[in-house]
Amino acid sequence: MSVDWARQRVLILAPHPDDEVLGCGGLMSRVKDAGGEVYVHFLTVGDTADISPAGLSTAEQRLHEVKQVADLYRWDGWGISFPGDEYHLRLDTLPRFELAGAIERDDRLGIAALRPTVVLLPHRSSYNQDHQAVNDAAVTALRPADRALRHHPDLVLAYEEAADQWRAEATPPPNLFAELSETHLAMKLTAMALYGSQAHEHPHTRSELTLRSLAALRGMQNGTAYAEAFHLLRCHA
Repeated sequence: MSVDWARQRVLILAPHPDDEVLGCGGLMSRVKDAGGEVYVHFLTVGDTADISPAGLSTAEQRLHEVKQVADLYRWDGWGISFPGDEYHLRLDTLPRFELAGAIERDDRLGIAALRPTVVLLPHRSSYNQDHQAVNDAAVTALRPADRALRHHPDLVLAYEEAADQWRAEATPPPNLFAELSETHLAMKLTAMALYGSQAHEHPHTRSELTLRSLAALRGMQNGTAYAEAFHLLRCHA
């Protein structure tokens, strides 16, 4: 299939800041270069104990990073539904009704208000409980209904992250590839570097070499230099 990205309003559902770059940082660059719109709906952010030199990434630090990345890409809008520590890394404890509601209608970046043509969400294969919860809630929010009564995005894709390969069952292969230029990949790598609290040296699933290598692998599978891969969930032709 061929997508005219210049005509698309793209909504990316990101459990946490950096997921949007890891999963579709190259595609965001391609869409913006083509003249399309990109919106990022973060579900949560909070203080996180991690393996950074400080041993903790604060919500304030993460928000500063988001603003830098938003300026880099020239996003058309972004926001966070559940900021703070109550649900950060605990989205699986939030009632599905509330999480799906935020994605569907109870937020200014909800599907009902924004009316995106394309929605990208994390794949269910992630070991991260927040990613799984967002995937489940998004599938609920995007459930089939009368198109005259409720907005149906024409294209729904699940994005992949290198860390998703760590799971008990085999990860299903992606079935849609978005070609990237060297410029699009460079933008993704630059954006990930701006997420300084989350980026790591190789070997790590969020290292520059990992992101470049995955893009080269997906490109080879697509017959191009670089690509990002997705799982096609819905396509209205």
